[in-house]
Amino acid sequence: MLALIRIIALICYFILVNAALLLVCLVRPFHRDNVYVAGKLYSSISVILGLKLEVRVPESVKQGGPFVYIANHQNSYDLVTICKAAQKGTVTVGKKSLKWIPIFGQAYWLTGNIMIDRKNSGKARGTLQVTVDKIKEKGLSVWFFPEGTRSYGRGLLPFKSGAFRIAEETKEPIVVVAASNLHQKIKLNRWNNGTVLMSLSEPEYMDEDKPLKDNMAYFHNKMADMIKVLDTEIESHNS
Repeated sequence: MLALIRIIALICYFILVNAALLLVCLVRPFHRDNVYVAGKLYSSISVILGLKLEVRVPESVKQGGPFVYIANHQNSYDLVTICKAAQKGTVTVGKKSLKWIPIFGQAYWLTGNIMIDRKNSGKARGTLQVTVDKIKEKGLSVWFFPEGTRSYGRGLLPFKSGAFRIAEETKEPIVVVAASNLHQKIKLNRWNNGTVLMSLSEPEYMDEDKPLKDNMAYFHNKMADMIKVLDTEIESHNS
């Protein structure tokens, strides 16, 4: 019974959240803080799921970027969990096809996110340049899921190079965003589904003396270590 009530509440509240976000975006389309507002609205859905969200942000990040954020991508619940870690002045890079999803898609577009055509490699390369230009001209930070897809409990997947090429081109620091493991931990028929810990690292520049692949490996290891620390803390708390 609880699962059924939750599903109905989730559907109704999700529609309400998207309608509210769409209204905000219509009032101030493409505003630099629309993604930040979207993160706050979507993360409020976590209460219905019985989740507690805790985000740890260093003062250096609170002071503002631009930064290149890289975050682990676990599953569809990321929409209501790790989105809470989004900071002001941040946009994401997403598939162009998302804008055709009713309400959600239009809100995603109007928040100012960068839309890419993944099926067209030429356009995708052009989008990287657009992203670089937005960082340089508007001082925006950009959020990436460098794994490129959801991991679904397979651990931290290999990184794609897009975020790191942008960091290399803009000479801006990288901030790692790590979230504790949520794979198969949400049960719709359970009142309390625990806590999701999220931590943002201190901004760190890539090492210009090392090849791109070495920098990618370094930040992959850094994110893996951060996730391990968060998971250990969660396990210790639960025990």
